[in-house]
Amino acid sequence: MCFYTAGILLLFVWYVLLLLAFVRAVTMQTDPTRRPVVMTPPTAQTYVYPGVGPSVPTAFPYPPVYKSPYGDVEAGFGGQPQLYPYIAADENALRWAFIRKVYIILSMQLILTAIVAGVVAFYHPVSDFLVRTPGLVIGMSFLPFIVLCPLYCYRQSFPLNLFLLSLFTVSLSLIVGMSCAFTQGKIIWEAALLTTAVVVSLTLYTFWATRRGYDFSFLGPILFASLMILIIFIIIQVFFPLGKLSSTIIGGVGALIFSGYIIYDTDNLIKRYTYDEYVWASVSLYLDIINLFLSLLTLFRATE
Repeated sequence: MCFYTAGILLLFVWYVLLLLAFVRAVTMQTDPTRRPVVMTPPTAQTYVYPGVGPSVPTAFPYPPVYKSPYGDVEAGFGGQPQLYPYIAADENALRWAFIRKVYIILSMQLILTAIVAGVVAFYHPVSDFLVRTPGLVIGMSFLPFIVLCPLYCYRQSFPLNLFLLSLFTVSLSLIVGMSCAFTQGKIIWEAALLTTAVVVSLTLYTFWATRRGYDFSFLGPILFASLMILIIFIIIQVFFPLGKLSSTIIGGVGALIFSGYIIYDTDNLIKRYTYDEYVWASVSLYLDIINLFLSLLTLFRATE
């Protein structure tokens, strides 16, 4: 029962963080200074050729040259693919550097999570100790709450933001390890492999879609409302449990919701996060991946 309570508390941690991310996304949509830097197409002008006279109006104030539908071929983008249409070349280069930085931090978070969770799940003295101390398990569930507030407040303060990020990652890694400690190894590997496939495929799709002008900001309110319904349903199950059926519903619906959040947060990473918010961007994607993994773990464990 204590481990189920710990799972409920962890879900509230995810709810609070995603609520802050939702408010943050709304703020960026309404604040003109935090919208994507987009280079609008130039208006039609008449170019005058030397010694010839005016020509027909052209969309560019230069002699006619071949233009790619995604930018200026002559100017180029430093050998880097264009992120979305009409982005300035310098902004495109800075954005790619920011994205690489976020994914490096995210990779280190996932590696640290795998190490800590693996020790907790597969090193039996640790798991046996947690079974004998249920109060410690419940207390550890509150640790992400404690770290979350200063992490959000100091997300732009280096190096304090990285220290708080490490502490937050370790605290969630312990809870992930406790979730895996009483699960069969086959189910853990299935959930991990499927999570990897989903994350990679959805990330590549989002980059492909945004380059062609698609925008996924509309998913924010939909995913937020779906998450609230899921959390209320879980609270109801605490008092009126439905057994394996409820676990199957929670796992399946949760996997769909957090798959959508991966697309939504990746779109925000490409277009909306400012350059000094690399920690908060990595936290958002990290929680999406961990949530997806735990949802699949719950689903497979219920159907086993």
